Amino acid sequence: MTEDGRTAARAIIDGSRYMVLATVGADGVPWASPLFYSTEDGRDFYWISSPEVTHSRNIAHEPRVAIVIHDSRAPVGTAGPLALYLSATAQEVHGEEALEGLRIIPGPPGRGGRTIDTEEVRPPAPWRVYRARVSEYSMICPREEGRCAEHWLDYEHRRTVRI
Repeated sequence: MTEDGRTAARAIIDGSRYMVLATVGADGVPWASPLFYSTEDGRDFYWISSPEVTHSRNIAHEPRVAIVIHDSRAPVGTAGPLALYLSATAQEVHGEEALEGLRIIPGPPGRGGRTIDTEEVRPPAPWRVYRARVSEYSMICPREEGRCAEHWLDYEHRRTVRI
């Protein structure tokens, strides 16, 4: 992976506010949820959710998740290079890990989130802190006309990215 790929991936993470989290329920039914996230290192993504919503219940059942971060305003046919695909393991975090998440949330000023107080995520409050730890990153391999220069494939495909 080139430095350009790393730079592009980090720009997608830093330039977006929402990720689409894909989970699966105990019944095998997939579920996708747009979530406001915060991250410092691009490896651990934090958000606040109710443990009662579908994606949180699904994570309690199956912690393996998929995430897409993309620019939904990109013109048709140009979004591929502006999307980042993540494989991760998600969980509700407690104690020091929850405090770390609250330190990172809402992210840099201007993202639109607000600081969350510990009492807002401690039972019996309705919210909890969740974290997805990324194990793999990928992006659509760029290609102009014809084949991509890296893999010599003439169809849209992903390449692994290291952050």
